[in-house]
Amino acid sequence: MPPPGAQTEELLIARFRSHARRLFWSAVVLIAVFGATAYFYDNLPAGLENWMLLAAAGVAVLLLVVIPFFVWYSRSTTVTTRRVIAHHGIGARRRQEMSHARGYTIGVRRGPLQRLWGAGTITLSNGVDAPLRLSNVPNVTLVHETLADQIEVGQILAHRDAQGGADNTDRF
Repeated sequence: MPPPGAQTEELLIARFRSHARRLFWSAVVLIAVFGATAYFYDNLPAGLENWMLLAAAGVAVLLLVVIPFFVWYSRSTTVTTRRVIAHHGIGARRRQEMSHARGYTIGVRRGPLQRLWGAGTITLSNGVDAPLRLSNVPNVTLVHETLADQIEVGQILAHRDAQGGADNTDRF
């Protein structure tokens, strides 16, 4: 622990993305498109050519595999010793932060499939700002415990620093 009044260093605790199970159907589509393309290449009915098959396969892979992957990859959450930071967006990045020292409530919701995969949705609300919603968080119980611990440590340090600035002559 740093001495009272000293600035604490911000350390990285965790960085994660939503659960990758969201990409399951993209993986199935990718396998199906490659299988269908391999089967129908040089085996097409009259009037269709191989370049048409390859173009259709390329469009299907782009729309149903590549774009969902980039959308999933563009969303990340970072937990540090001072705050929770959620990043969203591919081109223009949006960022939401929630400070541990201010305190917030942690709500966890888990559906049946999320329970099966060990995931869940965490909602952080401090009562002033808009709630920060983290969807499909992997290992949701571990993240919940970590956030609760960081709130406690952040508030203890903030309280200690606030008390350290006062003239305390009562100490022995």
